[in-house]
Amino acid sequence: MIIENKRILLSSPHMSGNEQKYINTAFEENWIAPLGPNVDQFEMDIATYAGVKGASVTSSGTGAIHLALDILGIKQGDSVFCSTFTFIASANPALYLGAELTFIDSEVETWNMSPLALERALAYAKKENKLPKAIIVVNLYGQSAQMDKLLEISNSYNVPIIEDAAESLGADYKGKKSGTLGKIGIYSFNGNKIITTSGGGVLISDDEEIIAKSRFLATQARDHAPHYQHSVVGYNYRMSNILAGIGIAQLQVLDDRVKRRREIFDTYYQELSNIDGIEFMPELNQTKSNRWLTTLTIDQKIVKLNPYEVMDKMNEANIETRALWKPLHLQPLFKGNKFFEEKETKESIATSLFRNGLCLPSGSNMNQKDQTRVIEAFKKIVNNK
Repeated sequence: MIIENKRILLSSPHMSGNEQKYINTAFEENWIAPLGPNVDQFEMDIATYAGVKGASVTSSGTGAIHLALDILGIKQGDSVFCSTFTFIASANPALYLGAELTFIDSEVETWNMSPLALERALAYAKKENKLPKAIIVVNLYGQSAQMDKLLEISNSYNVPIIEDAAESLGADYKGKKSGTLGKIGIYSFNGNKIITTSGGGVLISDDEEIIAKSRFLATQARDHAPHYQHSVVGYNYRMSNILAGIGIAQLQVLDDRVKRRREIFDTYYQELSNIDGIEFMPELNQTKSNRWLTTLTIDQKIVKLNPYEVMDKMNEANIETRALWKPLHLQPLFKGNKFFEEKETKESIATSLFRNGLCLPSGSNMNQKDQTRVIEAFKKIVNNK
């Protein structure tokens, strides 16, 4: 039965059709529990794709960030810097370890961490004799941060970067894969990401000791002994062999998924960028965003609508849209945490983006008819017709 006005989702899973082969093999060989041949192959495939020495697949991207912070020695009372303009999963793992979070503003060029704000924050921290033990840089909506500038600054203070590339798998940054420039990189395979394992994530690095330690900690930190012996705190974070099978097939079509999402963005841009008051997320020179989600900002003085009013009207048309991330320094959980703006203005860059931003449906399985429906509905709403 064809539903004429079916709901158009923001970013739904897009299966390749090849996943079942790997799942069936896991059942046939009874590799149901965590670990197994699919896990080994998926890790090798990810490392090869990203061009790094190793990968350690996990039950979630959040778990991978937690492992990364633990491996870097983050403990109670240590300081961690984090992009403010991101989903809370980027920051929560620091709380698990008892660290103190400082949030860094965005920049207009990428919407990601501002090098100027990071420089100011690190200079202040050095003066206070409390430099962070790690910096979590987030690549939002498929767009890499200005990693060369951020690395130059962080290296001058000898602080490692964890590159949270949960949303930017498949993106390129100046000839390298997004997620491979920091000391440790993180990808997510959550159900709404560009490829999915239903739930899952991965930690990647060129440091093979980090990969080995990640696998050790993620399997309850069991010591090498003829019995169950544990000397440090561990976690239950390893990906199952079944989910890794889904990931193998999904990774095989990643480049196709990136191509399709970029086509979707291009269509939106061609149809909507000429509307007064509408600006799309930029793409940095010498980079290629995976355009995981097509995002834009609305000048409310011109359009006379805020993003939530647009969202409500799009929902009436049975189309899912979403506001941009609420900056973490504005979250009740982090009331009182330090926040460094790019520059002293009435409103920070991250706050402005949140106040004015909107995500449009961008799933790679969205057909042209559905995208046309989204475009027509959006035009009608913002033109007040």
